[in-house]
Amino acid sequence: MVAWIDGGSRGNPGKAGCGIVLQLPEGVMERHTLFLGQTTNNVAEYTALLAALERARDLGAAEIQVRTDSELMVKQLDGRYRVRANHLVPYWRTARKLLTGFTAAQVVHVPRGENRAADRLANQAMDTGVSSLPFPVLDHE
Repeated sequence: MVAWIDGGSRGNPGKAGCGIVLQLPEGVMERHTLFLGQTTNNVAEYTALLAALERARDLGAAEIQVRTDSELMVKQLDGRYRVRANHLVPYWRTARKLLTGFTAAQVVHVPRGENRAADRLANQAMDTGVSSLPFPVLDHE
């Protein structure tokens, strides 16, 4: 399964939302929005990742490749960057835990131009305040 994700906020913190596009087997596409209220851009990016991973897991995906334009998040997840913001640590931990639940999982950086569909959905969430998926549950171990 392939997931394109994006999160954003208007202000930092500000009105925030996420967009998720999942490419299912046989080319079927799922599109989801998540309205987050007031939060930071980085929280929105991680929330998009968690929601995509949880949805893929719920659909029974064994393998996943997540594509995001958040270079920071990719580098934090692969260990090249430390997670310096304490409020992001629970998101990072939960993401790492969810990723281990797949037989193969990869989070890759893509140029912003390749992530337009997820970006449009994130903006739609911010514009409308509407979510099509429930919020992911964070594991604060």
